[in-house]
Amino acid sequence: MLINFFYGLKQAKLPVSIKEHLILLEALDAGLGFGSVDDFYLLSRTVLIKDEKYFDRFDKAFSAYFDGLASIEDIIDTIIPDDWVKSEFLKSLTEEEKNKIESLGGLEKLIETFKQRLEEQQKKHKGGSKWIGTGGTSPFGNDGYHPEGIRVGGKSRNKKAVKVWEKRQFKNLDDSVELGTRNIKMALRKLRKFARTGAADELDLSDTISSTAKNAGLLDIKMVPERHNAVKVLLFFDVGGSMDPYVSICEELFSACRSEFKHLEYFYFHNFIYENVWKNNARRTTEMTPMMDILHKYSKDYRVIFVGDASMSPYEILSPYGSVEYMNEEPGALWMERLTDTFNKVVWLNPTRFSAWEYTQSIDITRKLLKDHMYPLTIDGIDQMIKYLSK
Repeated sequence: MLINFFYGLKQAKLPVSIKEHLILLEALDAGLGFGSVDDFYLLSRTVLIKDEKYFDRFDKAFSAYFDGLASIEDIIDTIIPDDWVKSEFLKSLTEEEKNKIESLGGLEKLIETFKQRLEEQQKKHKGGSKWIGTGGTSPFGNDGYHPEGIRVGGKSRNKKAVKVWEKRQFKNLDDSVELGTRNIKMALRKLRKFARTGAADELDLSDTISSTAKNAGLLDIKMVPERHNAVKVLLFFDVGGSMDPYVSICEELFSACRSEFKHLEYFYFHNFIYENVWKNNARRTTEMTPMMDILHKYSKDYRVIFVGDASMSPYEILSPYGSVEYMNEEPGALWMERLTDTFNKVVWLNPTRFSAWEYTQSIDITRKLLKDHMYPLTIDGIDQMIKYLSK
């Protein structure tokens, strides 16, 4: 049962298992989610999907599967007699509703008239009391107000039958879609490591209660420092040239990092790291920060993250005077080695397509300098980077 549905989810690259599928079948056998596709959607998503980043992918797979069952009416016609369907339908109506249907000549007459109107009508219709359309008082259509009507397509404002899976409310959480500040933040939160630092200005409720009890009921207030994200980050952005197409992505990443990390320092560079970086691009030639100062100022537990396409001539990394901006006496590769020797964790986020990396020699050189800790600038790539930085 539901084997094709299960395989459809697997084809959509959703991490569903046989065990979860069996649990879903047990839930259906217990009467949960029975008789309503919307209820089955909520039940199956709850049982099968354990991470909200897969919700949107599940919605698309669910829609694809049930859209493929659009001809279910044909199957029902061959299995269930019309008389049985009509009798069961009539059982769900109140006496008032039955009387209103009889005022149109009965259920058979209503269906016959509906088919006739459908054949006669040649264009879209809105309002009115005869043709099939929207917003009117005809017995046929959508969003209208006729009490004995047949709904035709659309999403009714007056009923609750809605294809909830087509709303796709979680599409901005999917790790296969484009980056956005919100889902970058969600990925970066996995790097959080909380510690209590600073002045004791937050009430410690549990300790206050315990101390008050020990103090014969006399109030003994205990305070603790506020919890902060203790992770410290050094962020280096490549700017200019081939990085221009990735400005908006880098802005989103920068915004997310500033929101998530209290201890964040950022600098800019061009193409590769040399003896100087800068904080203000408008003054990049007059207000530079020596890399040697950074190596000595920040502790080794800072996580160092480079953001750039790493696409350049190999000599810009390997040769003295390789910089395209000035005459650097020491090669960029030497400065990168100093960085990896000084800090515990150094990584590189690359906005170019992962499939193109093998065709760019400078990317391969950079990856080797970083002991293969280069990750694509995607949600999945950030997740992989966070796993490494969290170790």
